[in-house]
Amino acid sequence: MVPSSPRFPVLIDTDPGVDDAWAILFLAAQRNVEILGLGTIHGNVPTEVSAANALRILDVAGLTAVPVAIGAPKPLQQPLATAEFVHGPDGLGGQAGPASQRQPTQESAAEQIVRLARQRPGEVTLLCLAPLTNLALALRLEPALPSLLRHVVYMGGAIRVPGNLTAWADANTGHDPEAGEEVFRAGFRMTVIPMDVTARAWADKAWLDAVAAAQTPAAQFATRILDTYVGIYTQLMGQHGCLMHDPLAAAIMLDPSLAEYEEKQILVELAGHCRGRTLIDDRGFPPEMSSITDGRPPVRIARSVDAQAAMDRIRNAFTGC
Repeated sequence: MVPSSPRFPVLIDTDPGVDDAWAILFLAAQRNVEILGLGTIHGNVPTEVSAANALRILDVAGLTAVPVAIGAPKPLQQPLATAEFVHGPDGLGGQAGPASQRQPTQESAAEQIVRLARQRPGEVTLLCLAPLTNLALALRLEPALPSLLRHVVYMGGAIRVPGNLTAWADANTGHDPEAGEEVFRAGFRMTVIPMDVTARAWADKAWLDAVAAAQTPAAQFATRILDTYVGIYTQLMGQHGCLMHDPLAAAIMLDPSLAEYEEKQILVELAGHCRGRTLIDDRGFPPEMSSITDGRPPVRIARSVDAQAAMDRIRNAFTGC
């Protein structure tokens, strides 16, 4: 008998959120992925709402044994801000439905990160689809965390494009700039999937209709929660559809060959009009001449993506094709 290949262990930090829900359901459909747990955080909705939604999404996926840990209720320093106007009053387009029969775990999301990293050193990939508050707090609990986690994949940053929270800051970094700055200088083996590439993950009407036609619980749930989200993007873009930021990051995590990368230090601006902006030294100078002089290591930043291939894989995970 041929032994089965080991499954890819992933811990997800998230703030569901419509595209977060799509990313979780996409990963749940991958037979080679082992979802170890979900940690929830503020961002699209408050942290406790994120946790309730995470439980609902896992129930839809049939992953009722996967634990959900509640994270920090607010950013490290700034006031809480959320984005229900994009994701609906409950974060799931007003269609969250009944609460799960399950409850979150007793440990915090930061404690969950530390526990799993210690239990499986060098194995766990952390997929961050939300502000980095939980990871920053986990780092304070366990300073060796960068050497314990295999990899951190972060959907965030706006490197050479405008932000979506402000003109300069993307939502995930801008909702907790101090946490982002702590994480970027910590030395994690890290891949950043910024808005520069996620803005290419456009789901048009035909793509969305193909998912809506599938009869699986995941496809039907994912379609049901879309109205507010698609409405915002249709108004902004002038055509029916939406961006699938978080599913694209999940797809790149599973197959890094979908993207091309550069290695750069990232610094988060903490003051002024550009607060929350992710900054790089883009002059092409050698590393020793960088303007970021505190010795932080570079991270891998996705610079381009085969968006068509990624979107095909995401759609197929829902349609079974």
